[in-house]
Amino acid sequence: MFLRKCTNSKTRRTQLTIVQGYRDTNGKSRQKTVQSLGYLDILEQEYENPIAYFEQVAKQMTEDCKQKTAPIILTINRDDTLDIGANDLKNFGYMILSSLYHKLEIDTFIKNRQMLSNAAFDHNAIFRLLVFARLINPGSKKSTYESKHLFFDRTAFELEDVYRSLAFFAKYKEDLQLWIHEKIQKLWRRDTSQVYFDVTNYYFEIDQADELRKKGVSKEHRPDPIVQMGLLIDNNGIPISYRLFPGNTPDMKTLQPVMRRLQEKYSLGRTIYVADRGLVWGNNIAQILADKNGYVLSYSIRKADSKFKAYALRDYDYRATSEKADKLWEVYKNHPPKPGSPHILPEDLVDIEEFRIKTRLSPRTITVTTKDGKQTKVTVHEKQIIYYSPVYAQKAKADRAKAVAKARDMVKNPGRYTQTTAKGATKYVKNISFNPKTGEIHEDVKNHLSFDEDKLKEEEKYDGYYAIVSSEMNESTAKILDTYKGLWEIEESFKFTKRGISSRPVYVSKKDHIEAHFLTCFISLLLSRLLQKQMNNKYGIETMLESLRKATCGSVEENLYIFHYYDEILKEIGEAFNIDFSLKYRTLEEIKKVLSESRK
Repeated sequence: MFLRKCTNSKTRRTQLTIVQGYRDTNGKSRQKTVQSLGYLDILEQEYENPIAYFEQVAKQMTEDCKQKTAPIILTINRDDTLDIGANDLKNFGYMILSSLYHKLEIDTFIKNRQMLSNAAFDHNAIFRLLVFARLINPGSKKSTYESKHLFFDRTAFELEDVYRSLAFFAKYKEDLQLWIHEKIQKLWRRDTSQVYFDVTNYYFEIDQADELRKKGVSKEHRPDPIVQMGLLIDNNGIPISYRLFPGNTPDMKTLQPVMRRLQEKYSLGRTIYVADRGLVWGNNIAQILADKNGYVLSYSIRKADSKFKAYALRDYDYRATSEKADKLWEVYKNHPPKPGSPHILPEDLVDIEEFRIKTRLSPRTITVTTKDGKQTKVTVHEKQIIYYSPVYAQKAKADRAKAVAKARDMVKNPGRYTQTTAKGATKYVKNISFNPKTGEIHEDVKNHLSFDEDKLKEEEKYDGYYAIVSSEMNESTAKILDTYKGLWEIEESFKFTKRGISSRPVYVSKKDHIEAHFLTCFISLLLSRLLQKQMNNKYGIETMLESLRKATCGSVEENLYIFHYYDEILKEIGEAFNIDFSLKYRTLEEIKKVLSESRK
């Protein structure tokens, strides 16, 4: 606030007003009249020195505003209109994400590498936008750039700069993961006594495959080219590292490259690797043991040797109920099943008395590839846990029913099917073959098709059985099962990247651009998990993000903002991060102070 003295050139009279200076949302300097005081000659009749007096009043008003003791008087012109494209809504919830981002010193990492770049734009500002927008308003790189007005950060760069920066981020993706890991070790004492690894894939809606996007086994049963992602998380569900693989890479071949990098770069100590049955491969197990680590792996009885199958099907030594069985029940009862999942149904759908389990210490023979490419047999000693659930058996039968029905109909009506439409059912049909050009069933075999009852019976034998194998022979069964249950967290992480932050569809096509895209998705997942940990896992990630997304404000006048949303979650998050989300009004200066604090 300051005193303005304006003298009329004709009347020679001086008028006094108190004026407030401020900057608008675009940073331009503006002024507005706060109080008209009157003419100097009249005021001199009341005040000995009106100029000195009102200069002091203006100074005090400035101090009162700083102390929030003075009311703010708004002047509203009801005829004001909006410009086309006007949108002054801004997000305030991302201040929490900014706090975590800067605690990890991601800005320092990027700024240090920026010094090696000739780019005129700010890589950190772009990366910050890509990460925060991925969590607050996910979309393409173009839509993210166009929504940069949502945030209070400076964004002095163009859309072309966003695309140019992606190669830079891809170049340092592995170094950044290691940097973040070391920061988490220091700040949160990362627990790597057990690490969980799994693989998923992301589809691309393109016609032609390339060196990274290749046709493979899609988790969503789509025909599109995919990329594989291997993700490693710690015992608290916090991501450690990720890696992309070409879409045609088998799941089992993704673990060793990740383990090798961890062994070389990360200081994890002895680690127990926990993974699903797709990772059970002799080479993986041999490498884990060679590195003096351990494993807890789910194991497909259908693919086991004859001795293992015979042991699993032997009924008399199962225990219907026990403390260990109850523990296993606790592990799985809260996770509804999906096709191919070992998880059993909720409690109201199964009788615990029918749930059976048994364990043994036993050697198992695995096949390992030697350095010269030859195959050799190796014996490993394990604790093997086998369980059986009638409900899971019913589920396996239901999962298979559609394919069985299709196979039976194919035998009766072969002309209805092609190689594409018969997919999933051909293994139950004897003598079937297809024309490689047309995809239709060969005419000369149509009358010789028959349903393979033996194949069906062989599969049905193992319905409801599942196994876990572990190198930790001295560990209790309950502890091994408790360890294995953590695998659901990595499944939830994959779901979150696909659903919660829309990591797909991917709107970039160059390899380094794809790598940069998934790097921002990884960092977004990491920040979300750290937020969840900071809140003692009281709320789910998507629940907290929904509240942060709703924590918005809009400009009322000059640099004053009004806030629109507040809930219990914002209250608790704010208390944890020392940010008050309950205030209805804040000036731009006050908001920038909060932003500045979040960067410390």
